[in-house]
Amino acid sequence: MGRLFGTDGVRGVANSQLTCKIAFDMGRAAVHELGPCVVIGKDTRCSGDMLESAAAAGVMAAGGTALIAGVIPTPAVAVLTRQLGADAGMVISASHNPPEYNGIKLFDAAGFKLPDAAEGRIEALVTGEASFKEAARAAGCAEALPTGAGVGTRRDIPDAVQRYVDHVVEGVRAQNVSFEGLHIALDAGHGASCRTSPLAFESLGARVSVINADYDGDDINVNCGSTHLEPLERLMRESGADIGVAHDGDADRVMLMTPAGEVLDGDVVEAVCALDLHGRGLLAHDTVVSTVMCNLGFVRAMEDAGISVVQTAVGDRSVLERMREDGYRLGGEQSGHLIMLDCNSTGDGLASACQFIAAVLRRGKGFAEAASVMRRYPQTLVNVRVSRKEDLADCAAVWDEVRAVERQLGRSGRVLVRTSGTEPLVRVMVEAADQAVATEAANRIARVAESLL
Repeated sequence: MGRLFGTDGVRGVANSQLTCKIAFDMGRAAVHELGPCVVIGKDTRCSGDMLESAAAAGVMAAGGTALIAGVIPTPAVAVLTRQLGADAGMVISASHNPPEYNGIKLFDAAGFKLPDAAEGRIEALVTGEASFKEAARAAGCAEALPTGAGVGTRRDIPDAVQRYVDHVVEGVRAQNVSFEGLHIALDAGHGASCRTSPLAFESLGARVSVINADYDGDDINVNCGSTHLEPLERLMRESGADIGVAHDGDADRVMLMTPAGEVLDGDVVEAVCALDLHGRGLLAHDTVVSTVMCNLGFVRAMEDAGISVVQTAVGDRSVLERMREDGYRLGGEQSGHLIMLDCNSTGDGLASACQFIAAVLRRGKGFAEAASVMRRYPQTLVNVRVSRKEDLADCAAVWDEVRAVERQLGRSGRVLVRTSGTEPLVRVMVEAADQAVATEAANRIARVAESLL
């Protein structure tokens, strides 16, 4: 068996790559590695019931207690894990992936994603490289598969949705902000936010026009939600809403939209929230965290406001690790993953939308003006199919061309060249003040890479 854990848990086509046996063993391993009480939540995929049952059975087989939250956003599992004093949280979801996929991700007792070492120990148990018997002994258990009264139990969390909604709503009300008079257009993406986001916005006083809040298990993320914004744009036109909100399948990310249909991605949302916190003296170390893929306009806007930007490798996990290492409280990705550690321990699409809306209301200039906080630099991304992507690091000609482009651009642009983690591709990204300049520069580097790799 190959490596199970990717950048965001275990993921694959359900009942093929991601089987009930894997889910069962993940449940067992979670008990032995993290502790006996595990909160389990899921998104709306057809395979969710199957994998939830298997994972819960694994928890109980190891003598643990499976607390079942049902259909609920990923960030809600982190909240529930803390609130209920559980030892771990488990999410059955494949986030923005197509319906036939599913995944399993784990949180520790504080609601944080697991470090590599803990994932490695769990993976070793699931793949058979380590012994459940040894793990049980190390955890102080008499046997790996207890019998009789030692077998665990399953309990539902009847107020799971309300607990999470209350958590988010209270975070806004604590700022003395109300959404009264606000009209929000929401695309729930046939996903886990179908109950939580409408309820939260309405609880704060907003009127909500919502689409894709139903689900049949096979429509999650299909031509809707945060990765397909055309339905939200139509809803904005038809409803006359003040702000549009779109989630992915597990609602750990968010995209927003102005009344004119302008998309407010993670860079803009993070910029607005950073400026708001900075202006109120609440931005820790006057610093935000983003990835190397954030737009240069975001960096320049932050610098102009006296805010430092720390950039990490791609992925919300890398962002969170840096935040925890250095005590930063706000981080995010252009894709809409926003981590606000004063709100939650993981990316939270609903909390991010609420904090953004609160910041704009405080600013008093309206949502149409929100995008003006940063000037977006035109960007060109070229994917170069190569035979030897592993040779990129040592290909002097490519890096000579990169340096030549960087000299040409100066402070008015930047270059990022990296390999794909899953495909035989070299990705060349160039940002510049002018789109034509960015495109020409990216193609120059791409031609060299294509000819030599």
